[in-house]
Amino acid sequence: MAERSFAKEVQKLRLGAGETFRGEGILAITKALLENGVGYVGGYQGAPISHLMDVLADGQEILEELGVHFEANASEAAAAATLAASVHYPIRGAVTFKGPVGVNVASDALANLSSGGVTGGALVIVGEDYGEGSSIMQERSHAFAMKSQLWVLDPRPNLPSITTAVGQGFELSEASNTPVMMMLRIRGCHVYGSFTAKDNVRPPFSVRDAMENPSRDSERIVLPPYSYVHEKEKIDKRLPAAIDYIRKNKLNEFFGDTDATVGIVLQGGMYNSVVRSLQRLGLADIYGDTKVPLYVLNVTYPLIDAEFLEFCEGKNAVLVVEEGQPDHIEQAFGAMLHKAGAKTKLVGKGPFPMAGEYTGAVMMDGIRAFFEAHAPEWLPSQGRAPNAPPPSQIAQDLSTVVPIRPPGFCTGCPERPVFAATKLVEQELGPHHIASDIGCHLFSINQPFEIGGTTMGFGLGPASAAAFNDKKSKRRTISFLGDGGFWHNGLTSSFGNAVFNKNDNVIVVVDNYYSAATGGQDVLSSRADNKSKSTKHPIAKAVKGIGVEWVRQIDRTYDVGKLRDTLKEALTTTAQGPKVIVASSECMLNRQRRERPAMNKAIKEGRRVLKPRFGVDEDICTGDHACMRLSGCPSLSVKTLDDPLRDDPVASIDQSCVGCGNCGEVADAAVLCPSFYQAEVVHNPTAKDRWAERLRRTVTRWLQRRRETSRLCFGE
Repeated sequence: MAERSFAKEVQKLRLGAGETFRGEGILAITKALLENGVGYVGGYQGAPISHLMDVLADGQEILEELGVHFEANASEAAAAATLAASVHYPIRGAVTFKGPVGVNVASDALANLSSGGVTGGALVIVGEDYGEGSSIMQERSHAFAMKSQLWVLDPRPNLPSITTAVGQGFELSEASNTPVMMMLRIRGCHVYGSFTAKDNVRPPFSVRDAMENPSRDSERIVLPPYSYVHEKEKIDKRLPAAIDYIRKNKLNEFFGDTDATVGIVLQGGMYNSVVRSLQRLGLADIYGDTKVPLYVLNVTYPLIDAEFLEFCEGKNAVLVVEEGQPDHIEQAFGAMLHKAGAKTKLVGKGPFPMAGEYTGAVMMDGIRAFFEAHAPEWLPSQGRAPNAPPPSQIAQDLSTVVPIRPPGFCTGCPERPVFAATKLVEQELGPHHIASDIGCHLFSINQPFEIGGTTMGFGLGPASAAAFNDKKSKRRTISFLGDGGFWHNGLTSSFGNAVFNKNDNVIVVVDNYYSAATGGQDVLSSRADNKSKSTKHPIAKAVKGIGVEWVRQIDRTYDVGKLRDTLKEALTTTAQGPKVIVASSECMLNRQRRERPAMNKAIKEGRRVLKPRFGVDEDICTGDHACMRLSGCPSLSVKTLDDPLRDDPVASIDQSCVGCGNCGEVADAAVLCPSFYQAEVVHNPTAKDRWAERLRRTVTRWLQRRRETSRLCFGE
């Protein structure tokens, strides 16, 4: 169950020629694929392009009508490998995944694909997850494209440019027999706008046609001696063909006064930020029109020597806006100027930082510094642009005021008790080396759990602990991974490796029924029905199938005591081989997305509905807050009592509680104070409920009066 449904929005994919499409970038890309005769689409979800996979899944009916095959792939490697359909056949194919981790996973397939080359257009849509909104290591995908000779599109972030780039990407790929990467940053994926639609095009040659008319060309297969020919072909034929197409079709754009003595060269994806900074510096109007010469690289690889040198003619200095490091583009332009003997000064990293996201403030400061140094006469002498801060105003450094807010588990998350149980075992058996993995469970490295020392990649948690397979040690390592990571890479790289090498350590699979960290998409072990995918394949059955003998399945992770005892058993058993615990409970976010609408509907219809609620008895709570150190739930907080005899704040559960019961389970398993209680809120109570409530109140009042009469009083 994906976190967002596009069931209504996908109907826009049916728009025809001349109609106006209005919507989000993700949806517009899908429309552009259909308009350009794509034959098959695949991918693996991940920010910022997770929703692109969701759009494709919700639009399968429309895809099928056009004869377009859609594949929700098991990993980025599987997605990239599907582009092999375009090697021998004139079929246009597209895949999408998060970059650069997706590119890393897909690197083997992409390298082979780019070596042999393609016949049909092959487009790799990469969600370039760079900057402060990213959840991964800070890298760029540009270097991989240079290494393997894939051309890179980086279109301006508006719907007309993005949708045009899809068609140009296919054409460029076919003109040069080379796969093409299309970079989409977070803002480009989610930008809203409009463009004039075209009719959807049924692929002239489909995957079915290819299956019924098989073809092959040995020279396209990556095997000596052809692999040596491929490298030469890339330089002698494909690169010149790509440059010729880019120049003739004017994929790169020029704006402003070309005769000026300074200019700016920028990645297409940086266009909006550059223009906004020029506006605030008084160098562009409210419509984005500017006299500053701009050379917009909608294609950032290959770079066109002739275009750049023509842009630099008559200019004293040129600024390169290239986000991230290394500064590949700036280095390439510097080499061009050096070889041409040009006198133009090239500026880039200097006014701009070498690393980090080019936020609005960074962009404006960098451009201002360039003009102050090389063309101060361009900057207005008086006044300031709209929205620009007064010169005397100094923005406060928020890093000194706002505390760091690392990501954490959601309220009611079923993964939280897994790590509470681990802490309880650690208290009894001592610390162990713990290997973490990519996914929601990685939040365990933060407080209050502070569990896990490494994370090497999606599904590689157990593999990252393989070096500690020392059977003479008195301790075992513990590895964690999720169900998404298990099916992505873990089954072979982690579990197969552990079985083959007779690993004796403990592996915990945190199974929340979905690929939750990427938006709640179904995986093989999901327990819900999926009309187009095969689900309900147990993880425990899969690991037994490859030879794991010690396997324990826990179907309710909120049972902290059972989790603790099972983990302790795994760490102390004399059984040989990997010890695997599959801890399963549904992701609370997905559960709430499903249950809340149904519950609200039932309440509105007047049906009886029970909502569990948890609370803390203030008279019992001692205020030591030990429960929080083993929970960390956002709904479990503190409050100060009005009682003048009690100074310490007590535990309190706020209205965001979803009634999972984890706090009470933890308190019980850790033998803490019994201050937690469960209550049930009854909506639309029946006559029986009202009678029972009156009975409870009567009995309670009788007991209270009885207690009062037996109380010792010191009166007159």
